[in-house]
Amino acid sequence: MATADHQKKWRDKNRLVKSQLNVMARKHVHEDLDAFAESFRLRGKGEAVTFCAFLTRALIQRADYSTEAARALDDIIEAYHRDRDLHKN
Repeated sequence: MATADHQKKWRDKNRLVKSQLNVMARKHVHEDLDAFAESFRLRGKGEAVTFCAFLTRALIQRADYSTEAARALDDIIEAYHRDRDLHKN
């Protein structure tokens, strides 16, 4: 765990561009993030979360111009909501 001084330094340095996100997630989510980091040559779970947000935003944008992407996005949303209890914290 980082010391209070180290945390303050980080917050002071990044206060305009970043905010810390501490979330509890099931073990398989952490394992998935580790796998994404390895598969996509990312710098760890934090960057994997950023990549997942980037990927989602890109898919939403692509869906505006592609019926195939829109259908895939709808399928993903439906599957997530159907199986939400498997994915929620």
